[in-house]
Amino acid sequence: MSQRELAPSEIRLLQEALSSDYEICNIRLREGEYQYELAKAIASFQLELCFPDIKDITKRLYGEEKTNDVKFIRKIQTILKKMEKGNVVRILPKKNPWELQRYALPSFKFQDVNKNLVFLVTDQQIEQMQNLLRSTLSQQEKPTARPNKIKTKISILIFIVVASYTTILWDLMQPIINPIIFVPAFSFAVACSLMLGKILSQK
Repeated sequence: MSQRELAPSEIRLLQEALSSDYEICNIRLREGEYQYELAKAIASFQLELCFPDIKDITKRLYGEEKTNDVKFIRKIQTILKKMEKGNVVRILPKKNPWELQRYALPSFKFQDVNKNLVFLVTDQQIEQMQNLLRSTLSQQEKPTARPNKIKTKISILIFIVVASYTTILWDLMQPIINPIIFVPAFSFAVACSLMLGKILSQK
């Protein structure tokens, strides 16, 4: 499963899961049972800052072959639906109709129907996830700063080109052309036009 840029809603979900206290659920979460294994698998994806779909989960738990078993996939989907009703997982909205539904845990800690306290990740894993999330967020912020810098540069260059050509036209309209004005203005206009063309061709 490839890592893609996180949406603001996904960042919020990850932060909520990290900071959440024990979530009370009305199903059993016992090691060795489907509900527990599925919750554990979803937690492992969230530790990687990913929200898995049914095939991602099935492949990680049971291998590639099981992802092609339609009956098995339906069985897992039924269990996940039960887990959603039991307040263990959230089904995320699809961005496109053809996409598979993705799943998220609202917390990594649960109190199940038998009052058992279930912790799906370790403190060390939580710490690693926090570091990964901080790193990912700082990387996602960098690309937004760069286009703003480029836009500012383009605006300045356009202003210089317009101002230079205006000066050239003004100088040409005078009875005597002043080379002290004409030559620098023309040089600026050409140089800035070339720089502008280079920046726009790279976009």
